[in-house]
Amino acid sequence: MILSLVKELKIRRDEIQNTAIETIYFGGGTPSILNVDELQFLIDSVYENYTVVKHPEITLEANPDDLSEEKIIQLSKSPINRLSIGIQSFFEKDLKLMNRAHNAHEAKKSLLLATQYFKNISVDLIYGIPDCTNDQWRENIKTALSYGVPHISSYALTIEPKTALETLINNGKIKMVHEQKVAAQFQILTTELQKANFVHYELSNFGKEGFFSKNNSSYWLGKPYLGIGPSAHSFDGKQRSWNVKNNTKYIKCLIENQLPIEREILTKTDQYNEYVMTGLRTIWGVSLATVTDNFGRNYAIYLKSESEKYIQQELLYFEDEILKTTKKGKFLVDGIASDLFMLN
Repeated sequence: MILSLVKELKIRRDEIQNTAIETIYFGGGTPSILNVDELQFLIDSVYENYTVVKHPEITLEANPDDLSEEKIIQLSKSPINRLSIGIQSFFEKDLKLMNRAHNAHEAKKSLLLATQYFKNISVDLIYGIPDCTNDQWRENIKTALSYGVPHISSYALTIEPKTALETLINNGKIKMVHEQKVAAQFQILTTELQKANFVHYELSNFGKEGFFSKNNSSYWLGKPYLGIGPSAHSFDGKQRSWNVKNNTKYIKCLIENQLPIEREILTKTDQYNEYVMTGLRTIWGVSLATVTDNFGRNYAIYLKSESEKYIQQELLYFEDEILKTTKKGKFLVDGIASDLFMLN
C-alpha cells in the first residue's frame, strides 16, 4: 500500500505545481499504525514531487493505544510536528459504548507522554454520548485541559449504520440522546473553552492563538487540497475528486498506471454554496465583497436578502459586510447555511 501511495503522489504532482504545500496531514483511519520509517518515506516522497514551504505543519492522527513512549520519542525526532489524538472520552463506559480500541487509562497515559515531547497537540472529544451527563462532559473537557493541550476538536456523536451502537439503540437497550441535550453540551463546550482562552475558530475546532490547525483552516477557507489513498478527497477550487474506497481496486489501478479517481466539476452556484457553508462555520464568515467578486452582484443581493430572517432571530449578524453566526446560531449553522444556498 505504501508504494501505491507514493505512486499516486508522483502521478498527481502536476495538479498543484503552482501551490506550495503548507501542511501534510496523515489521517483517515489509523495512520499511527505506520512505523516512523514508513511515515518518513511518505514525507520524503512529498518533498521529492512537490514544492513545500520552509516550516510545514505535519500532523499525524493517532489512537491512544498506538502511542507508546518509544513510538512518541521516535515521532518527535521525525519531521512530524503535530499530533491529533483520538481520545473521544476519558470515561470507560463511553469508550466501550463507542467500541473504541483504547481504554481510559491509555487515553490519559498517551497525553501524559505526548505532552512531554510535542507542543502542538490536538485532542478529539465526543459529546452527545448516551448516558453521559453534563457533569461528566464537563469533566471530560476539564481533564483534556489539565494536560495543557492547545487545540481541541469536538464533534457530536453520530450513529453509524450497521454498528453495535445502532443495534443497541434499535433494540431499545440504549436511548438516543435528545437534541436539546446535545445542544446543551455544545454550549458547555464553547463556554468552558472560552474560559480557558481557546478561540472557537470553526464549528468543531477550538485553538489557542498560534495553534489553529493549518490543515483544518485551509479546508474551511476553501484552499486547494490533495488527498492521497483509498477514499481520499481532493479539491482545487473548481472541482472535487475522490478515490475509490476499495483497497484492492485502488492498488490495481495504480499498478496499471491509472488514477483510481472520480471527479465532479462544480458550477458557479456549487462554488457559491460551498463558500457559504464553509465560511459560516468559521470566525472569518462570508464576505459580501468576496461573493460579489467571485460570483456576481446578484449572489450578494440574494445572500443579504435570505439571511435577513436569521439576523432578526439573532442567529446571524453582519460585521463590516461580513456575515457571521452568533453564539446562539453556531449549533444550527449547517441548517442555516443550507437555507442560504442558491438553487441551480
